[in-house]
Amino acid sequence: MKSSRLVSILLLLQTRGRMTAARLAEELEVSVRTVYRDIEALNAAGVPLYGDAGHAGGYRLLDGYRTRLTGLTADEAEALFLAGVPGPAAQLGLGSVLAAAQLKVRAALPAELRPHADRISGRFHLDAPGWYADADETPYLPAVADAVWNCRALHVRYRRWREPTDVERHLEPYGLVLKAGRWYVVAGPGPRTYRVDQILQLTTGEEQFTRPDDFDLAGYWAAYQRDFHHRLRAARAVVRLAPGVSLPGPGQTDARVEEDGWTRITVPIESLDHAHAEFLRLGSGIEVLDPPELRDRIARTAAELAERYGNPGDRPLRRPSRSAHPA
Repeated sequence: MKSSRLVSILLLLQTRGRMTAARLAEELEVSVRTVYRDIEALNAAGVPLYGDAGHAGGYRLLDGYRTRLTGLTADEAEALFLAGVPGPAAQLGLGSVLAAAQLKVRAALPAELRPHADRISGRFHLDAPGWYADADETPYLPAVADAVWNCRALHVRYRRWREPTDVERHLEPYGLVLKAGRWYVVAGPGPRTYRVDQILQLTTGEEQFTRPDDFDLAGYWAAYQRDFHHRLRAARAVVRLAPGVSLPGPGQTDARVEEDGWTRITVPIESLDHAHAEFLRLGSGIEVLDPPELRDRIARTAAELAERYGNPGDRPLRRPSRSAHPA
């Protein structure tokens, strides 16, 4: 709608400063001609809006001009308060800042929208980490966040998974990403991705760097995830599954039912370690045919388990004591 688009232009200029018509059109996903018409409408409504010509030109608001948040809809007010995640904000050292900002936004909301904001914060709570994962210790997260914000270079001692495990790195941190309860810093040169909880030591100097103007953190992370999943599933295994047994996940090929009712199938695997653990969970419902090293490893594990537990028929069953029964 035109009215919401006008408010969007106003807020973009208020928060970002001078912007060209082309940039506004890109943000709002409209034509430049539409932006010109909207600017004229804002001028006609008395908004102190000015346009500068030239290479460094663009539209801007009169210094000091601010608008109240009266353009928010009920859905937008709810989304705004749902987006405020107290846990990660506290980890970044911004817990009190977030609370103060939400208080100010709530005070600026029209009276009819305040109940919506209160309702959303009382009915939804985001807890990102999984049940069986301990919270990562990230003592250097506030320092990394400060370096991201101020474009300050870092010298870190970092622990990686391959040898040599502990290495020295010079980082130019471009941005932080929170994924499934774990913090990552995307840093140049490269850029490359580092886990913040694997930073062992950190030194911040006075050296500053210039963040690339064309760097898009969300775009980089999307491409990084695609590449990660591609590499993660590069290996394959050929297995046989008993009737009624299935394996979750995409990428399964060459499935065919054999004469004994078992299904032969080719599946992607992350690694020998991961496949070994996942396939053992299916017990006697799976047989690994390929690769040979995975089949041999599972066979050795099965033999060790058989030796450890022995033949159940060779051991007398213990009768439970009377105390084991409920009164």
